Amino acid sequence: MILDEWILSAINDPEDQVIQSDGRIRRWTWVNELSKYLRVVLLEDGITVHNAFFDRDYKRRKKHEN
Repeated sequence: MILDEWILSAINDPEDQVIQSDGRIRRWTWVNELSKYLRVVLLEDGITVHNAFFDRDYKRRKKHEN
C-alpha cells in the first residue's frame, strides 16, 4: 500500500526529478519505513498524479546530473 503522505513527499520535496519527452514528470522520494524509493509520475500540469509505484530499478543520481 502506498500512503498519501509518501506521494505528497515526492510531489513537494522530491529527491530527484526527470521530465519525460511527453511532458510527464517523474519524481522520486525515499520511504524510510520500507527502505524503498517511490516514483510518482505527474501529468504535464505538475499536479495530477498519473501513477505511483515503488521503483526497485532507480539509481540515485547526483543532484547536478540531468
